[in-house]
Amino acid sequence: MINVALLSVFIPTFLFVSITPGLCMTLSMTLGISLGVRRTLWMMWGEMLGVALVATSAVLGVAAILLKMPQLLIAFKWLGGAYLCYVGWQMWQSKGKLAIPAVGTVVQVSRRQLFSQGFLTAVSNPKGWAFHMALLPPFIDAKLPFWPQLLVLMCIILVLEFGCLLLYASGGKALRLLFAQERHVRLLNRIAGSLMLLVGVWLALS
Repeated sequence: MINVALLSVFIPTFLFVSITPGLCMTLSMTLGISLGVRRTLWMMWGEMLGVALVATSAVLGVAAILLKMPQLLIAFKWLGGAYLCYVGWQMWQSKGKLAIPAVGTVVQVSRRQLFSQGFLTAVSNPKGWAFHMALLPPFIDAKLPFWPQLLVLMCIILVLEFGCLLLYASGGKALRLLFAQERHVRLLNRIAGSLMLLVGVWLALS
């Protein structure tokens, strides 16, 4: 069903790629700071759906078509980047639904908003499309059935991605707990806001 030799190379390769700081990992850490790991899970589900879509499209050749229509990806990344910058600026000012509230205050942010944020960040990153198109197809053995291989590789990608997202979100939560006192809330909001602004600019200019 799958080439074990290719799989032994595939796992460490994609583990390295997933754990390397990038747009989605930075977003996960930012939301881990402001919302905690449990709430950030909704962003993770959206992000993993986006990664699955991009990876599958890359193998099926859809990515090659999209990369020949740069206007579509440019529109996606600029809109996504502008929105993330707006959210980051609000967090910097300790405003908005994603900002860390004062002690004893509950943050109200919809699951749909978090899910959409993760999904759009994953699918609007041109580097993600180019990377999966270049790296994933070589791990498909032409001598073996296509769909079982794709299913196994996709499961591995999503497990690795989810583990790394959890790791980054947990690091963000640990940072929040380290500065849990009331007087540090504004500092944490500025750290999280700066990271969100970085993700937004990174996405727009990538």
